[in-house]
Amino acid sequence: MSELVHDLIFNAAERSPDAEALVHGAHRLSYGALAQAVRLAAKVLLSTGIGPRERVAVYLEKRVENVTAMFGAACAGAVFVPVNPLLKPAQVAHILADCKVRVLLTSAARLQALAPVLAACPELRTVLLTETLTTLPELGALAVQSWASALNAAANDTALPTPYRSIDADMAAILYTSGSTGKPKGVVLSHRNLVAGAVSVASYLENTAADRILAVLPLSFDYGLSQLTTAFHTGATVVLINHLFARDIVKAIADEAITGLAGVPPLWMQLAPPLAQQDAPQLASLRYITNSGGAMPGATLSALRAALPSSQVFLMYGLTEAFRSTYLAPAELERRIGSIGRAIPNAEILVVRPDGSVCDDGEPGELVHRGVHVAMGYWNDAQKTAERFKPAPGHDPALPLTEFAVWSGDMARRDADGYLYFLGRNDDMIKVSGYRISPAEVEEMIMGTGLVTEVAAFGVAHPAFGQAIVVQACACAPVDGGPTPELLLKQCQRQLPAYMVPAHIALQVESLPRNPNGKLDRKALQQAFSGLFDGSVVPAGGGNP
Repeated sequence: MSELVHDLIFNAAERSPDAEALVHGAHRLSYGALAQAVRLAAKVLLSTGIGPRERVAVYLEKRVENVTAMFGAACAGAVFVPVNPLLKPAQVAHILADCKVRVLLTSAARLQALAPVLAACPELRTVLLTETLTTLPELGALAVQSWASALNAAANDTALPTPYRSIDADMAAILYTSGSTGKPKGVVLSHRNLVAGAVSVASYLENTAADRILAVLPLSFDYGLSQLTTAFHTGATVVLINHLFARDIVKAIADEAITGLAGVPPLWMQLAPPLAQQDAPQLASLRYITNSGGAMPGATLSALRAALPSSQVFLMYGLTEAFRSTYLAPAELERRIGSIGRAIPNAEILVVRPDGSVCDDGEPGELVHRGVHVAMGYWNDAQKTAERFKPAPGHDPALPLTEFAVWSGDMARRDADGYLYFLGRNDDMIKVSGYRISPAEVEEMIMGTGLVTEVAAFGVAHPAFGQAIVVQACACAPVDGGPTPELLLKQCQRQLPAYMVPAHIALQVESLPRNPNGKLDRKALQQAFSGLFDGSVVPAGGGNP
């Protein structure tokens, strides 16, 4: 078993050097070529003077250089920080400054956009560019080098320093979670976290070297990064794609004989119609699909299963702080509707009360993950780390060293067979006149009407009830000729107890707000409706009184 994350590539290269490892457009690298590219990337980074465990940021769309630089940083003994390519310069500057990035790999166009904010990143000393920039912007004392030229020099230079020694407990990556309010937090992952995650996921997905995995999600997203680590662990092929339209993904599945595809609910909602229009033989290679990052709507799941009758569907739950926590096996889809499954291999998932005691079957509580996947905490944020990373429930005080688990902040319940059901974020739970209400329960009922394609329920301050339930939904048809807020309200009144009936329903045609990783941005919705019941805002989209 690999101990360090870059060894995933090196070990696969030793087993099958000629096997295809990485594809991006016309670029096709064997495992032998990828391993060599990673070693050269490590030499380039060492030549910049990078120190052990210092940070290397990569701010690029998915491409070969992105992958070789990340794993090259790990090979050098440094730490890679993948930055979501959708982020704007101010957000990128926060990340670079927060974790004191020393080296940045980016493109010429992105550097031009970043130039005005890089003065706020005093620890940054080297920028490596994937393309030549004839006229450099004003960058002060920053050194700017060509990535390609540096690679060529490294290939011919035998005097460069050797990589720093690393062990599996050392940090390997920092992934920034895209918070909707406040600054994003850097989740620190060790080599052990990344390798154990790859081994665990590959085991239940039954990945082999024959798999061809389409990497659609951002590599700055733990779920997206895991497509690389899982594939490299098994010697499978990764196909990188930066898609503009859903049909681009469908075409790639057929053209590249893709066997595995991971997505989040909004992506699956976009993909379901074009998949249904594709000829079945062109999708026959797709062995499995996986979902995480939120519950997949029932109608979307049904449409996908109809369009992909030979593909297995794995519904999963995870959080960046513990990589992946649960999965629902395809055989349980019919019997466990709404379940997020059970613990992944080599993890224990508990549902606990505020005092840490384990909840009874059916009792709501906070989901807690213990095991090797638990991250090292939040970078440079002891307070937030202490809030989320706490002693594992049931820790024996006779053990002199404390085991820490990650307390997810998500509410869940466990049935008598040990299957888990997601109820909502702890801070998303709505409290109306003393009743604690799960947004998921309201959303499930409204989705069940078949009148909307997407829905979010959330709590808004109310002078009489503490909070009131507000719903924002996307209608199946334009609002003028389709469902109305009043119609949905009547359905809620028929099917929900009075305290769970929304106080306000708004409809819109466009999709609901998402963060850069595709997750529903409830905080943005709450802010938009924050003054609804004190008369200070007029909600957009129409709604019931």
